[in-house]
Amino acid sequence: MSGFEDIREHMQVVGADEVPLGTVDRVEGDRIKLTKADSGVTHGDHHHYIPRGLVAAVEGDTVRLSSNADVAASLFEEEESGEPLS
Repeated sequence: MSGFEDIREHMQVVGADEVPLGTVDRVEGDRIKLTKADSGVTHGDHHHYIPRGLVAAVEGDTVRLSSNADVAASLFEEEESGEPLS
């Protein structure tokens, strides 16, 4: 098991329930930026970010979150502000 600093481009992001949430575009500060193609969970016109606090583990090519995918998607942050989407 690895840590947040081991997250890299093209890794899969899955919820605690193993449901895929997206693909890592890159890490920006304390957030994971998902590729735009995967941002269609709520709206696909901009990138979504996952806060570092939701990352439970990094295993191989997978980022595992501490919450189920539907809960994590509700906590996606907006591109600029870092505020959760509503």
